[in-house]
Amino acid sequence: MDVIDQKILSELATDARLTSEKLGDRVGLSPSAAHRRVKQLEEAGYILGYGARLSRAARGEPATIFVSVTLVDQRRETMERFEAAIREQPLVTEAHLMSGEYDYLLKAEVPASDSFERIHRDVLAALPGVHRLVTHFSIRGVIAAV
Repeated sequence: MDVIDQKILSELATDARLTSEKLGDRVGLSPSAAHRRVKQLEEAGYILGYGARLSRAARGEPATIFVSVTLVDQRRETMERFEAAIREQPLVTEAHLMSGEYDYLLKAEVPASDSFERIHRDVLAALPGVHRLVTHFSIRGVIAAV
């Protein structure tokens, strides 16, 4: 990856809908060269996909919660089963293996039309290997990842 590739990634991170012509203008390449570079970056795994960022209103004004999860043990099988289960859970938008007091930190969005009690009982507590859950509700976001 060179400086031009880094510029392309930066431009696409800001606006993934750029045409090859506009992208080329911004990074100093012809449209065909810009298109070719983007394809190479996709094939190399630097660009994983494209998508729309939806507003909270479009997502039904969900509540954002953070859940620290302690597993029953740290055996590989326990962790793999837990990770496989959270990958299949559409409410979980992020999951991080942590150091410190708990094993995982989950970020989830609970639709306004759903109850947290149901989510806690039927979804989070039902994940394989869960020993303890501690949930924190976000009051509001201050800085959001792009």
